[in-house]
Amino acid sequence: MKKVDICGVPFDDVTMDEAVEAALSLVGSGGYVVTPNAEICWRCKEDPEYRGVVCAASLCLPDGAGVIKAARILEKPLKEKVAGVEFGKKLLAAAACRGIAVFILGGKPGVAEAAADNLKKEIPSLSVAGARDGYFCKDGDEADAVYNEIAASGAGIVLCCLGVPAQEYFANRYSMQRGAPLFCCLGGSVDVYAGKAKRAPKIFIKANCEWLYRLIKQPSRIVRMSVIPKYLRYVRNYKKHRMLSKGNDEQ
Repeated sequence: MKKVDICGVPFDDVTMDEAVEAALSLVGSGGYVVTPNAEICWRCKEDPEYRGVVCAASLCLPDGAGVIKAARILEKPLKEKVAGVEFGKKLLAAAACRGIAVFILGGKPGVAEAAADNLKKEIPSLSVAGARDGYFCKDGDEADAVYNEIAASGAGIVLCCLGVPAQEYFANRYSMQRGAPLFCCLGGSVDVYAGKAKRAPKIFIKANCEWLYRLIKQPSRIVRMSVIPKYLRYVRNYKKHRMLSKGNDEQ
């Protein structure tokens, strides 16, 4: 698959269907999937260690209008936005058809179980090997015990919804284990699947304005949302710097 470097983060240039097929091809061989948006990309800029974890992922999907806009600014357009919440559901539907079991990890107590119930109603053939909340120490013995529970469940895919950056670090650490399942880092998707959070109406999604809907519904997100224009300004400056450097090299 073609990789597109967006300011140091190597995105896979895929459609939603291609992303699902690529993820399914990884089941059985370990690895993990990340779905960076502009906020995650900004964190990668600020934290080299975290950037290394994101860059080491087996599959890196562009989740967010900010990333798609950044790609256009750099004249490296990506095929489309691959929203994590939609990707997760399509992946599970495809996994159900192939008899691949899933483990749902994350959210407050009871949320993962509610997500499992809702997903099984929507995808009757889905096999849920286990579900548990994300309220545990992400390092040390407790984290090891959680991974052992996942491994013993026989799941081929884990919806790893522990939030940024814990989910990526957890996936990176345990995907290296022999026979590890495929970890899909999907943040708040578990809350959507559980019915605890709602996605934006389709008109917002199609207009790449899902961020605006979230801001309207939850004004306290303004601090987080302010990262998007900051990130795009950084991308423009990045492009300008690269162009100037290229011009100097040619002289």
